[in-house]
Amino acid sequence: EDSGREARAREHRALDHGIDLLQRLQRGDLLPPEAAEALLYIRRLWAFFVQDLASPRNGLPEQLRAELISIGLWIIKEADRIRQEQATDVDELVAINIVIRDALA
Repeated sequence: EDSGREARAREHRALDHGIDLLQRLQRGDLLPPEAAEALLYIRRLWAFFVQDLASPRNGLPEQLRAELISIGLWIIKEADRIRQEQATDVDELVAINIVIRDALA
């Protein structure tokens, strides 16, 4: 139970950092190389989450895991679209990451 709580706390902190980066990007506070790094950070974070969620050792219910994997894949694709300048709106990325982070509390 403690290790599960610790893992959620780490995930919460990682999402906090990603949300902060995305919000700075949203406000235009990042230079282009920093913006790319912010998007790569959120992409790598969600790639890690998706890999963990796909593991049979993950203790979450199967349906919830599938839903979170779907969300994670969308986040990865959307971050890539923004990084490649095929999209510009970061609002949904911020909002969804906040919802997920807050659910970890």
